[in-house]
Amino acid sequence: MKPPRFSYHDPTRRSEVLALLDTYTEAAKILAGGQSLVPLLNMRLVQPAHLVDINHVSDLAYIREVEGGLAIGALTRHRAVERSELVRRLCPLLAEAMPFVGHVPIRCRGTIGGSLAHADPSAELPTVLVALGGYVRAESRHGSREIPAEAFFVSALQTALSSKELLTEAWFPAASSRSGSAFVEVSRRHGDFALVGVAAQLTLGEDDTISAAHLALLGVAATPIRVQAAEALLLGEKPHEAAFTAAAEQAVIDLDPDTDMHASADYRRRVASVLVLRALHTAAERARKEIVG
Repeated sequence: MKPPRFSYHDPTRRSEVLALLDTYTEAAKILAGGQSLVPLLNMRLVQPAHLVDINHVSDLAYIREVEGGLAIGALTRHRAVERSELVRRLCPLLAEAMPFVGHVPIRCRGTIGGSLAHADPSAELPTVLVALGGYVRAESRHGSREIPAEAFFVSALQTALSSKELLTEAWFPAASSRSGSAFVEVSRRHGDFALVGVAAQLTLGEDDTISAAHLALLGVAATPIRVQAAEALLLGEKPHEAAFTAAAEQAVIDLDPDTDMHASADYRRRVASVLVLRALHTAAERARKEIVG
């Protein structure tokens, strides 16, 4: 199929983009990598009157160390993040998740901002952002604001962005010393959307007990979910099987995933529990290696 008619805009400055969004609001769609939007256009599932192409707004593409974390411009390609030494050093959980995002050709074109704004509940990047407690920056002609990850993702394919706002940046907190992380998921084939996935990061204190825990699930709800009750069970515990098993059981106790053509709700709950256990063991092992050296 072919997309419906639309007016095409090719701004080169951020201020131009914001002016277009302010003028056309809900009649406009942002085009960045196009990996999600173009198929939706071709299937006529979205029919914007105006398409705003931001690919020539060069100041939206960057990876920087900022305020104890990692600031990534919305137009930064997945492949650039995947290959970044700064990302591997400051945010190993994000680095580990990147190869799960589609295939290399998709990652060469897809963008960080596009993945987050699309808000697919089975996507990797929203889950990492939620797990670590990061935020996105949104800008309009009327100002900018920081939106915490858990408030940003409202429902499947829905975010807290207004129609006049542009997602310009994502911020991921840097991993502290004595931390280990793990990202695991199950999909029918590599590159497919995950049926279930887990992002985990553990930090060990000087007494080798868990001083901080970050745990989020994908594919089991309308948004990625951070399971803080499971995190709380881990705090103050030494990394061991009993603590991890209790956390895995707690992580899925209130889950109510959908049954669809890909997997049943029961399957998703059971796999989520197994993946949480696996991710916690891996994260703890990596944290111990950080301590040793």
